[in-house]
Amino acid sequence: MTDLVIRKIPWEFDADVPFRWQPANPNFGIFCNAFTFIAVPFEKYIIASLRQAQDRLDENPDVAAEAEAFLRQEAQHAAAHRKHMLALIARYPELEECYQETVHSYDRLLAAHPVEYHAAYVANLEATFTPTFKMMLDNEDTLFAPGDDRVASLFLWHFVEEVEHRSSALVIYDAAVGDSWYRIRALPAVMRHLTGVMRRICEGVNTHVPEADRKLDALTMIPVAGVGMAVRRRLRGHGPATPGAFAAVPRGELITAFSRVLLSQTPFHHPEHEPLPRFADVWFARWTAGADVTRWYRTESAAQ
Repeated sequence: MTDLVIRKIPWEFDADVPFRWQPANPNFGIFCNAFTFIAVPFEKYIIASLRQAQDRLDENPDVAAEAEAFLRQEAQHAAAHRKHMLALIARYPELEECYQETVHSYDRLLAAHPVEYHAAYVANLEATFTPTFKMMLDNEDTLFAPGDDRVASLFLWHFVEEVEHRSSALVIYDAAVGDSWYRIRALPAVMRHLTGVMRRICEGVNTHVPEADRKLDALTMIPVAGVGMAVRRRLRGHGPATPGAFAAVPRGELITAFSRVLLSQTPFHHPEHEPLPRFADVWFARWTAGADVTRWYRTESAAQ
């Protein structure tokens, strides 16, 4: 049986949540805001696509239980990020377009491909999360702590639960498809779709959020676009751009995370063997003790 825990946490966001919730690192703040606009449609896509594989998963009761718990956690993530997203839309109503375009993109994807592709999409993307979020959680004191406590706490919770269910998507893929090489062959199409979704969200942010509120061009979140903008800025003599989202993360940790992301896309990857962030145990212990995890840093300060 699965050991995943379904945590129903009373998240609250309203229109006073700032778009630039992380003023010390606006690049990272935009990354997380874009993540919210992807998270809601993506979590719905996960639920819809894996429901298509339900008959295959029901053949193994343990896999069926894992899939159900995984989907229930993802549903909680979608509900929480929806609250954050709606708070941003309340401040900038035109951002609704970003959400609707992303929903339509995933709806088209769902209609255009077989269940094998959808299981591969989810497994490929989920495999990247543990090394990526470990890097972030290992540096939570600089990436999250200086920002708005509500938004920071939302992402801390989501990321530790992604680490908790790190093996679920691959367990489901293996039961529903079982072809490791198909997953790898699907990877280029998965990355093209995801990059396209991210680009459209960033373009929408640039259009609908005043520069004074976002401080920088949201397209810096797209690696190729970000490099191009940095080069053009240098050529025009404007000096260095705003430091990147992960500029404060030690270079060795960035290299390790990138290497493990690449390894996660190999056919014989096993997420259960991934090194885990120490912070996850701290978070789980505080939640088990009944502390308020929706105001992580305020609660931490009060306990000191």
